[in-house]
Amino acid sequence: MSFVLRAVAASDQGLVRSNNEDAVFVGERLLVVADGMGGLPAGELASDILVKAVAVVDDMPDSGEPLQDLVAALGTANQGIEEAVAADDARDGMGTTVTALLLTGDRVAALNVGDSRCYLLRDGTLTQLTRDDTYVQALVDQGVLTPDDARRHPQRALVTQAVQGGPFRPAGRMIPVRAQDRFLLCSDGLSDYVDDEVIATTLRSYADRQVCAAELIARTLEAGAPDNVTVIVADVEAIVADVEA
Repeated sequence: MSFVLRAVAASDQGLVRSNNEDAVFVGERLLVVADGMGGLPAGELASDILVKAVAVVDDMPDSGEPLQDLVAALGTANQGIEEAVAADDARDGMGTTVTALLLTGDRVAALNVGDSRCYLLRDGTLTQLTRDDTYVQALVDQGVLTPDDARRHPQRALVTQAVQGGPFRPAGRMIPVRAQDRFLLCSDGLSDYVDDEVIATTLRSYADRQVCAAELIARTLEAGAPDNVTVIVADVEAIVADVEA
């Protein structure tokens, strides 16, 4: 059985920021969210460079090796960011997180660097597919903090790696898909301020993807939205082949 992704994106600069450093791409097989860092305008530039480099994968033939394709595209993005920094000292330190989802046959590849996340809602249960590259996540892994403590920690936004022209180690995994699976990709503007249970309830409550994405943004605004927030809501649908009589 073959599958297709039906997806929509929504983004908001939030109630505090004067610009939006997030970038997003929704393609036929590929979904990408990037959260730039480094200040105006460097963060916007970094996320834009990354999304444009990775978006090329959507037009490539399906190689059957989606993780390798994504990693190669991230390498191109990383080189582009390195060159942009070399061209202007004011861009020193700029970089971007990324979370990406690529459909191949009956599986998706989920890949991330930094703290932008990918979730799966299946049969009403929400699962976080990516692990944050953050200082507080390392403390959670060590048993120093609970997940609830991490959400309130003053250094929760401190990432331990990003795509910024230097070495990085993306994390990736393959996930078999089913019809009616729902994926959420988001920047930390959502996940840092809206509890997972609220996210899960919202994903379950709104079948219309556009409405659901808008409601997720609304939950962030209700929480004060001190950061940019970007979401992609994507549903998996089965392709039924025509059978000749």
